[in-house]
Amino acid sequence: MAKPHLRFYVHAGAFVAVLAVVGLSAIHSPKIFSVEYDRTLVGDVDKKETNIPPEPKKVEPQGVVVTHLPTPEPVKAIYMSQCVVGTPSFRAKLVEVADTTEINSIIIDIKDFSGRLGFNTENPKLKASVSDTCRAGDIVSFIDFLHKKNIYVIGRITVFQDPFMSNLRPDLAVRKISDGGVWKDHKGLSFIDVGAKEHWEYIAEISRESYKLGFDELNFDYIRFPSDGDMKDTSYTLSQGRSKPEALEEFFKYLSSQLKPEGIIISADLFGMVTTNRDDLNIGQVLERALPYFDYIAPMVYPSHYPKTFNGWSDPNKYPYELIKYVMTSAVNRANEFDRSFGTTSPQYSANSYKKLRPWLQDFDYGGTYDIPEVRAQIRGTYDAGLTSWMLWAPSNIYTKGALEQN
Repeated sequence: MAKPHLRFYVHAGAFVAVLAVVGLSAIHSPKIFSVEYDRTLVGDVDKKETNIPPEPKKVEPQGVVVTHLPTPEPVKAIYMSQCVVGTPSFRAKLVEVADTTEINSIIIDIKDFSGRLGFNTENPKLKASVSDTCRAGDIVSFIDFLHKKNIYVIGRITVFQDPFMSNLRPDLAVRKISDGGVWKDHKGLSFIDVGAKEHWEYIAEISRESYKLGFDELNFDYIRFPSDGDMKDTSYTLSQGRSKPEALEEFFKYLSSQLKPEGIIISADLFGMVTTNRDDLNIGQVLERALPYFDYIAPMVYPSHYPKTFNGWSDPNKYPYELIKYVMTSAVNRANEFDRSFGTTSPQYSANSYKKLRPWLQDFDYGGTYDIPEVRAQIRGTYDAGLTSWMLWAPSNIYTKGALEQN
């Protein structure tokens, strides 16, 4: 199946649409270096830009029994944004992909880059956070519909990138040294300080509420300190006294202690560079510090987000198979090394932690054209690194179906 000739790519929060037309080159050159490795470069679909109609009012049907599916082995997933899940005609196209290909899982935004929630709730701790633009009023029945098709449903929650909460509770936000105001990154988005324990409780509340709706697994994104913007002007008053890796691991431990005893499966999105770098990339993320606390780890290893000359390649986009195999083999080796050195001595840990690794792969035209050969090459690279599961990220929510095995 050929890709559509017309596609939209949107900066999350900034809503700067870049029109990509076959035969034309879009002018789109954001500053990228090794630590600016982030899916917000090509974020969620904007309802206005894509002419998505307003969500009709819906009332959940009575009698839906919430169930949870076991995690499939392997997981082969596609992502669905908050606006798309609230648009039945659009989301049906993604369900059709799962119906007709090897895809067996769908990741759906619960809380996106805006900080707003994508479902209705009467929970007094969460009600004010519900989005007034992008949400699915029928999320319970939609998840039930997916479950009846044996589709595993993963809910994605952005954690510390949260403009909504930063505005509501500036005392919890990353602040500016210069004037004490709320700090914002280059895209105009603000972050909650990793040390804000009230926010930890809020995230745990969202997680429990989401699990009650039927989400089978909760996927946590933006579990990090900021990575771009005027970093010299950042003040982390609530994280003082700890290094960034220590502060972040404390949050990982809290999240695990709150959710895993309730049987909730949790996964973590990490920068792709964590698979090859031993430092924390100045954002607090270290692979070995996340491994003990999550059921699955999802490094965002998009070839377009690696710097030129990475591993000696003049353009990593030209080596999608080689890059994915290289970085995920590194992750596997480090997970095995962690087991040998530390993991087997911990009562909460089990060996074979490499099985937790489940990479995000690129299915969007950034840095180059990503069509059937490029997407399939990344999947092969994942398999040849000794892994079985993967997830595809397309900010347009349009996937290269020809790269997927057909049912």
